[in-house]
Amino acid sequence: MKGLSRAALRAHANGVRPSYERWLKRLVEIPSVSSDPARAGDCARVADAAAELVTSLGGRAQVVKTGGHPLLLGEFAGPKGSPTLTLYNHLDVQPADREAEGWRTEPFRYTDKDGRYWGRGTTDDKGPALAALFGVAAAHAAGVPVTVRLLWETEEEISSPHFERTLARLGRRVATDAVVISDGYWLTRKRPTVAAGLRGFKGFRFTLRTAEGDVHSGIAGGAVRNPLGELMDLACALHDPRTGRVKVPGFYDGIVRPTKKERADFLSSGFTVSRFKKDNLLKRLRTENALEVMESLWTRPTFEVHGLAGGHQGAGLKSIVPARGELKASCRLVPGQDPERIASLVVAFAKKHNPDVVAEVTPGGAAASVWESTGPLAAAVKSAVKFAFGSTPAFVRDGGSVCTVLSMQRVLRCPVGFLDLSMPDHGYHAPNENFEWAQAAGGMAAFAKLAQEWARYSP
Repeated sequence: MKGLSRAALRAHANGVRPSYERWLKRLVEIPSVSSDPARAGDCARVADAAAELVTSLGGRAQVVKTGGHPLLLGEFAGPKGSPTLTLYNHLDVQPADREAEGWRTEPFRYTDKDGRYWGRGTTDDKGPALAALFGVAAAHAAGVPVTVRLLWETEEEISSPHFERTLARLGRRVATDAVVISDGYWLTRKRPTVAAGLRGFKGFRFTLRTAEGDVHSGIAGGAVRNPLGELMDLACALHDPRTGRVKVPGFYDGIVRPTKKERADFLSSGFTVSRFKKDNLLKRLRTENALEVMESLWTRPTFEVHGLAGGHQGAGLKSIVPARGELKASCRLVPGQDPERIASLVVAFAKKHNPDVVAEVTPGGAAASVWESTGPLAAAVKSAVKFAFGSTPAFVRDGGSVCTVLSMQRVLRCPVGFLDLSMPDHGYHAPNENFEWAQAAGGMAAFAKLAQEWARYSP
């Protein structure tokens, strides 16, 4: 390929499309569910497949053991002394159940419908990862003087428990001038958005057993305790389900509010409440004010109930009082909140409210992070996005959590930024997850241009 003009990159994308789709099919059909111990072999298999792909594109690749699921290191080496840019992605995915969740296709069978790719992992994060890879491979083939490294892990969906330790152990082999992540989505199709901040995360599991076994509600009901009812009471004591306000004393202490500039950036992002509701299949929100919604999504902490289990879950009514119940929940955190302190507050509150509840903090988690929307990396990302998609991106925050961001900032001591490719209707963590060729082709152009822009970087 000659040069990195729009026309050349468009022709390149069209030329590699069959290869891109073939590899996306291969990766999607490996059910690399990191949270399922039975899928450990698939997490290893997806890393091996990705290493094979990197090598076939002219790079070097090595699968590294971590003590858990593996990490893929890749490299497209530039001239000696050239700047280094690292791309972070993950190849593990969320669980999926077609019947229970209402998938229209088999979740772990790649389905291509007119350039729309359906299946678990298509948008989170295998499709964007492949687009970024094909883009930097094009830059390498064109002789762009930059070294591009890949950090592709298989534990992101379980909070990356071995990632930071592995990075520290690898030392100079992962040294870099900057990291870019393509694991996020635009707010609207009209204007690209780039994440300049993430909320943190802490998960919880509350269990309560009140009997050795289920009992007949006619024989014992009224005298025995109901663990499901008590766990529902605990959930409502922890937070107001109508407003979302967390009731744990001290929960909001010290949080950092968004600046006037950030609020202005939010308002200029193209976000609309109607589009947000449509993309996420929502009927009602707590407020219809656009700025209130954006601040609730990106700059305010939460307590969310994810599941309540126990008793009879099958068809029909079974009139028993269950012996045991389990409540799963988590908090999204914002700058100024320490995850360990929040965990202690929540657990102490739960124990005081109901001493018989066993309150556990789930493994992993991360603090919130915010980074500058100015500087060399942000400028390179902005230029690359505008080049590929024809519009200057808006810098906003993301309400989700990528636990590795803080790890990379701590260990690699370099700027970390995002170049997002997914759309809000692509179904992150949802049934009918999908990705599309237009975003993949644009992503290839964006990452090729990003490599070219970063080649000018001088520390």
